[in-house]
Order: sequence, then structure tokens, then C-alpha cells
Amino acid sequence: MSSPTLDAPSLESLRTALRGPVIAPQDPTYDEARRIYNAMIDRHPAALVRCADAGDVMAAVNHVRDNGLEVAVMGGGHSGPGLCVVDGGVTLDLSPMRWCRVDPAARTAQVGGGTLMGDLDHATAAFGLATPSGIISTTGVGGLTLGGGHGYLTRKYGLTIDNLIAADVVLADGSFVTAGEREHPDLFWALRGGGGNFGVVTAFTYRLHPVDTVGVAVTLWPVDHTPEVLTWYRAYLPQAPDDMYGFFAEMVVPPAPPFPEELHGQKVCGIVSCWTGALDRLEETFDVVREAGPPAFHFTAPMPYTTLQSNFDALLPEGLQWYWRGAFFDSIPDEAAEVHRRYGESIPTGRCTMHLYPVDGAAGRVGADETAWSYRNATWSGVFAGIDPDPGNAGLIKRWCTDYWKEMHPYSLGGGYVNFAGADEQADRVRTTYPDHYDRLARVKRAYDPYNLFHANQNIRPAQAA
Repeated sequence: MSSPTLDAPSLESLRTALRGPVIAPQDPTYDEARRIYNAMIDRHPAALVRCADAGDVMAAVNHVRDNGLEVAVMGGGHSGPGLCVVDGGVTLDLSPMRWCRVDPAARTAQVGGGTLMGDLDHATAAFGLATPSGIISTTGVGGLTLGGGHGYLTRKYGLTIDNLIAADVVLADGSFVTAGEREHPDLFWALRGGGGNFGVVTAFTYRLHPVDTVGVAVTLWPVDHTPEVLTWYRAYLPQAPDDMYGFFAEMVVPPAPPFPEELHGQKVCGIVSCWTGALDRLEETFDVVREAGPPAFHFTAPMPYTTLQSNFDALLPEGLQWYWRGAFFDSIPDEAAEVHRRYGESIPTGRCTMHLYPVDGAAGRVGADETAWSYRNATWSGVFAGIDPDPGNAGLIKRWCTDYWKEMHPYSLGGGYVNFAGADEQADRVRTTYPDHYDRLARVKRAYDPYNLFHANQNIRPAQAA
């Protein structure tokens, strides 16, 4: 498709059709409206449509399709490669659709397409309930869910998509459907991990689980201890009970509590743990991590789940430069541990990091073909993240990230979490993300978006007609 701008009559027609505001380049709020979480992205849409409801989404989809416009969809604006904004086209901004309705008796929650993870956590916490999601509370539930969704509750309760019950979707032809196990089951299958390829999801319905106070531990070692820590971690974590979750990280210690001053600015490796079992012997529960070697720092505490979910928000606010890549792993051989040590020792700036998130446990027991998520055999979802506030360091952090990813790629399962795909990765990388499911996804794409209207994403092209 071409990328025309909106002329005055087209802009007026769009504004007339919608309840929500339409923001164009000449409007005073335009620069603020087009800004997203990743400051490395600087795109200029012809208009941003702040959709008030599903009716606005339907009208906007009809308008962009009938006028041959590029279209992108923004929920929380956390897309690393900036796929939620498009130069010269129209961004459907769902942020006004930010609501959550909890049914505590049924243990379900329905949320609007613009809802943030922290909104969902807050609403469900009032009833002592939660559903698995990510680890930054300002993340939009839409992009997180459509890509799969993993976090502290994944080993206990599965991926976010394993807890998705239904989705309200505006399709490329402007129609509205509700997808679930019985209605549009093929679409529902594809939505659970296939990304934003199949329509605009205006509401999600999730299954909830009892979660209130959890046990939290943060354990750090000098970064040169990485091989020893990973040797212990790779043996312990996969056989640990589902109540135990711990992601491995390499990082620079931030100058903030609870870290002591002597560690501030030091490069470390560490494990951030969450325990969803009984809390009466918490110190003993987390003593197991000391088997990796004497730590430089070890903190444990009971903590409301919502507090844990927002712990990294202040460290990683909106407006930083981001470049990331992802990979799935089922093992951490000694050679890979040495690569991790080298790149941990060469972290270029203070916020760059690497995380290995567990995606086994309950998530690993879901059938390989039950959802579009293609790596139920993975043990870890890795992210290599170059992060810095200074645009002048963009090249530096990107090189560290891509070099690290390339050296780790031979030890990976080939593909990676679609939400961790880099901005400049090639189309064949999407195929490796869905090795056994790509052809089926392409057939669903043909059925629901045959002309690939929704392609501002990690795109799955419609299958050719037989």
C-alpha cells in the first residue's frame, strides 16, 4: 500500500464519523499523541484516532480501508519496534477504551483494548485475584496478550493467552465478532499468540486465579560469577515446583533502594524470584538460591502482587531509547554461559540488560497445537535489551544487543517471542517464530484479512487461495 496523507475533506469525514477525537499534525497535541514508550521511534502519522468505543474502531477501520490508508493499532504504546505508529497513515489509539470489569464469583475479568496491565492488576487485586501478564505495569494488555504474555505467574498458571476466554474483534471488513472456543474458534486460536494480524481487539476476557501476597527475592552476584550461577539455575529451575518462579538477569545495579551504596553502578548477574506458595517460612524457601554461591546481595520479603508487578516501572519509564531482540531456549550449555558472562561484563550503559524468563511449568504443559504460540518446548524466553536515555548512545546499545543475540542464536531453538522481535528483523524471522503454525496462521489471515489491511505488525501474509 502507498502512504497518502489525509486531505481536509477526508479528515473532516473521519472526525464526523467518530465520537473520539482525531488528532492531525496541525493540532497542538499531535507531538504528544504520537509519542510512544520507546523514544527511539519517531514516526509521523497523518492522523491519530482516539477511539471511544468499538463503534469508533469499526468506523475508523472502514475509513482507512476505503481510502487506501496505512493503519496501525496502539494499546499501551509499548511496541519495541514502534509498530503501533505508522508514517503517513492512521494510528487507531485505543487508550480511551481503558476499563476493567471483574466478576469475582466467576473469577473472570473483561477489559477494554486500551487497558494497561497495572489497571487489570489493580482491579483484580481487590478480590485477591490475578491473571498472568508481564513485569512492567504500564504495558498495554492488548499487545502483551496477542503476542502470548509471560511473567511471574507463568509457571503456576500459564501464559496470558492460556487464560484468555474471549476477545471482541473488529475485522478488516469493519464487522464485529466475539471469538472464543465455540465462536470463531479458528480466529480465537490465531489471536492467542499470532500478534495483531487478524483485527483490532476491543475487549479481552480473562480467567483469574487466587493471588494476593507473594514471596519475593532479589539475589545478586558479581557478573564474573555468571557461569556458576547459570550452572545452578539451569539445573534447579526446571525441576522446581510451579509455585517458584525466577528470572535470570544481567544488569547494572541502579542507585536506589533496596540496593546498598557499595553495589551502585556495579555489573551483576542475579535472579528475581516470586513464590506463590505458603509464606510462613519464606527465608527458608529462598535459601535455595544461595547454593549458586555466596551472593553479594540477597533480599526477601512478602509483597502484594501488585507491588511486585510495578517494581520496575520507575527504572524503565517512558522516553528511553530501546532496541531489543528475543530468543527461546531449552537449555543453557556451558558455552552459552560463557557468552552470557562476556556480554554481562561488557554492558555498555546503565540500563542495558538481558533476562531469561521461565516459560515452562504450567505453560509447558499446554498442548503444542492448542494456541498459535509455537514453543511449548521452551524453558526460557530470553530478551536482549539495549536501553539508554541518551539518543547519542542508540548505535552503541543496538550493537551490544544484536551482537549478543547473534552469539546466543546457535544455542536457541531458532525463534523468539514475537513481542521481543527487533524493528529491523526480516520476514523470515516471523516464520521461525511460528515454525509449525505459520501456514495455519496464514490461512486464518486469508479468512479474516485477505488483503492484509493489518500489516503494521510482525506480519503474517494471507495464504494464497487454492
